[in-house]
Amino acid sequence: MGTLGLLLTGLTVAAALLAPTIAPHDPLVQHQNQELVPPGRAFLLGTDDVGRDILSRILYGLRLSLAVGMLSVLLGALVGVVSGVMAGYLEGWLDAVTMRLWDSVLAFPPVLVGVAVAALLGPGTFSLCLALAVASIPQFARLARASVLVEKQREYVAAARCLGGSDVLIMARHILPNTLSPLLVQLTLAMAFAVLLESGLSFLGIGAQPPEASLGSMLSVARRFLRSAPWYGVFPGLALVVLLLGLNFLSDAARTALDPRRVNA
Repeated sequence: MGTLGLLLTGLTVAAALLAPTIAPHDPLVQHQNQELVPPGRAFLLGTDDVGRDILSRILYGLRLSLAVGMLSVLLGALVGVVSGVMAGYLEGWLDAVTMRLWDSVLAFPPVLVGVAVAALLGPGTFSLCLALAVASIPQFARLARASVLVEKQREYVAAARCLGGSDVLIMARHILPNTLSPLLVQLTLAMAFAVLLESGLSFLGIGAQPPEASLGSMLSVARRFLRSAPWYGVFPGLALVVLLLGLNFLSDAARTALDPRRVNA
């Protein structure tokens, strides 16, 4: 499963990175009198309703999904892990305030968070990244806090205190490295969720705005042509499925590999 996930993810990432080189056409160019052309030699996956090459737009849409997903998850992980580690180690009022804040964010569906951020900042890629980052913070914070509450009772933490280590040094150098396994698994899971949420918000018109290529916005427009031009919606949907399957297979493999209770044969 891990090998298959790595293969699928590697193919989509390579396609996204090489999009400027391998894309047969400019994704924004509208070819006159070539609207809704079926797949063929000139346009391998056909064209959309305004004559743009679907294959080129899929490649650039993958590029956008991966970039937005990675940026938002890394930002959310940074804020969540730092706040979770501090809350779990220092406890007291900081723990109570921090976790109640993230619990309140967790109470709202991620789509609703995206709608709220778009209402405040307007639709666009920046709003989308910010919404995805905010939606991913609580999971990282709760997971980091739970791991720290266990690790802070270990003897190596007591030894570090006896040697005069400061709280910041103990958290950063001793406790955090020992909590990375579950956080890495959560990172891969959050990446898959962020890609799916990015497509969903773009489908609703909150994310990437036309004429920027996005898998979600392509699927949204393709709804009107499912009977007359089914390829318009099928190919972007397949690209999204391949990317999500690869990320989910990778997360499952990482969870198995990093599970400390797993017994090696």
